[in-house]
Amino acid sequence: MTDDDPGPALRTAALEELLVERGLVDPAVVDGFVRTYERDVGPRGGATVVARAWTDPRFREWLLRDGTAAIASLGFTGPQGEHMVVLEQTEQVHHVVVCTLCSCYPWPVLGLPPSWYKDPAYRARVVREPRTVLAEMGLDVPPERRIEVWDSSAEVRYLVLPRRPAGTDGLTAEQLAGLVGRDAMVGVAEAVAPS
Repeated sequence: MTDDDPGPALRTAALEELLVERGLVDPAVVDGFVRTYERDVGPRGGATVVARAWTDPRFREWLLRDGTAAIASLGFTGPQGEHMVVLEQTEQVHHVVVCTLCSCYPWPVLGLPPSWYKDPAYRARVVREPRTVLAEMGLDVPPERRIEVWDSSAEVRYLVLPRRPAGTDGLTAEQLAGLVGRDAMVGVAEAVAPS
């Protein structure tokens, strides 16, 4: 099945209609929840965390030591973010995150998970052949850089702290946050260089 397949969308709509009809779900509540994670939460929270780590060495140290507390200090808490571990990209090691069992994902800092993250093919292949999967997604990791795959679970969620792009010394935290996309915080991309 592809994202263009109307099957899942039709089944979801039918299930929602049935739940609403039986009074089990209030569509306004569901719409509000989705809207919150798509627009208000989303990956902007994680980008704020990353930019702060890039500009504040003490915060970066705290973030790497106790991701949950450091992230919560910026107001990003809630379901799916109760225990956060932050993994720092380096010249020697590239981190990538997956959830092999389902699709555990740090909602408070990244919002809703993308469809590829939940796809069984990604979940299985990135563990077996991470370098190949990353290349297919547009990220060529040099052979001398080791790849570590981290498996999220109900107990722990991971956030990747990407490397700060070159040429960003004079940028504000807000400008830096604009360079950090969701995929860089999962480890399937790098933060983008300023144009």
